[in-house]
Amino acid sequence: MISVFDIFSIGLGPSSSHTVGPMRASAEFAETLDKLGLTEQVHGVRIDLFGSLAATGEGHGTLIAAAVGLENVRPEAVDPDEYAAIAARVRERHVLHLAGRHEIGFRLDDDVVLRPLTVLPRHPNALRLTACDHLGLELHAQTYFSVGGGFIVRQDAGEPAAADGPRRRGGEGAGFGSGQDLLELCERDDLPISEVMLRQELEFRDEEQVWLGLRRIHEVMTDCVERSVRHDGVLPGGLKVRRRAKKWFDELSHEDPDRAPGMAIEWVNLVALAVNEENAAGGRVVTAPTNGAAGIIPAVLYYAMTYIPRIAGAGARERDRAAAQFLLTAAAIGVLFKERASISGAEVGCQGEVGSASAMAAAGLAELLGGTPLQVENAAEIAMEHNLGLTCDPIGGLVQIPCIERNAIAAVKAINASRMAMRGDGVHHVSLDQVIETMRQTGADMSDKYKETAMGGLAVNVPLC
Repeated sequence: MISVFDIFSIGLGPSSSHTVGPMRASAEFAETLDKLGLTEQVHGVRIDLFGSLAATGEGHGTLIAAAVGLENVRPEAVDPDEYAAIAARVRERHVLHLAGRHEIGFRLDDDVVLRPLTVLPRHPNALRLTACDHLGLELHAQTYFSVGGGFIVRQDAGEPAAADGPRRRGGEGAGFGSGQDLLELCERDDLPISEVMLRQELEFRDEEQVWLGLRRIHEVMTDCVERSVRHDGVLPGGLKVRRRAKKWFDELSHEDPDRAPGMAIEWVNLVALAVNEENAAGGRVVTAPTNGAAGIIPAVLYYAMTYIPRIAGAGARERDRAAAQFLLTAAAIGVLFKERASISGAEVGCQGEVGSASAMAAAGLAELLGGTPLQVENAAEIAMEHNLGLTCDPIGGLVQIPCIERNAIAAVKAINASRMAMRGDGVHHVSLDQVIETMRQTGADMSDKYKETAMGGLAVNVPLC
């Protein structure tokens, strides 16, 4: 069972599958070496990157993320400034502290091998880590797959591991494997989708942990926006993309200090833009459900907290509960995309990232607007249906163009989808299960050059200089 804290995990930009996942894989590898009692015998580590990780690894920061992870540094725990300091030391001094204590030499140019044309059978995002002794003999090796949203899978394991790895606490369980299952549970027990997801979550943790964890997720989303609107200049990576969030925030604060409803879309655009600029700069974001789509849910949640009158005028406790309700509902929809299709751009294109996030956000908003489970499911279906076929073709392998603006567009789509669903009674022709399966099939049929390989679309038609 996937937890809400797997769907929403705290990490670093710019990519959940290409930065967060490889860092987690390397950290797990270092921890394994420790458990096997091999750390002190290691003289060097080689990292082989395959497929999409190799093709767009430079732009996504994959190489340095995988190296830093070998110090048993975890993306959900490390401070961005601390991460930058470790990365600078590795680049400049060519030294790693394996498992945080055993010093070895490490050169990115020599010890990271890129194999973009080699795609391993299980998933396009693969890396193999090999530890050797002073004679160059292999001590231990392991292959990992970064399957989207920061989830990783070992080659010899069957289930993905995310940030938390929750374990069932016992009880009846409230698992659901499809949208139809979810709706049947809601009808049987007369519960909204958020309560079904909460009941599932209580299989992992006690209720206080859940509420505190969700409040923390919301705080990190808010903090991300506040950090972003304090910075201008250009984003790293060589495209010289200007940061716009600060200028927009300053202008909107002057034009609309009272957050008039007629200006709502302007603020939604700003929040999405701010989050994704911070992500592109390598800052702390919430994977929701991926880093490339990290701005959509915060933007739509901001809309709900600001422009739904009963929430905007409520006290702090009620507002925290509303945000948690939104996140639980969104996570339930995210679980369906993760389990029944994919949230990996390298596997199904950007429809699996931005499309999934848009559907999740639409569902969360519809529930806060008072929607029935059928209306909430309809909102998610509408949002996904109109993101089908979306390709993943970032220029220069950087999560900047078209990713930043695409988040803002998808956030507005989510709001529109929820509004459309709320005008109906929940009865509709296309089910969420059907649109998820269509997304999966579309991803399977999509040419690999449009799936985060920098071989098609904007990535080849827009010159880098």
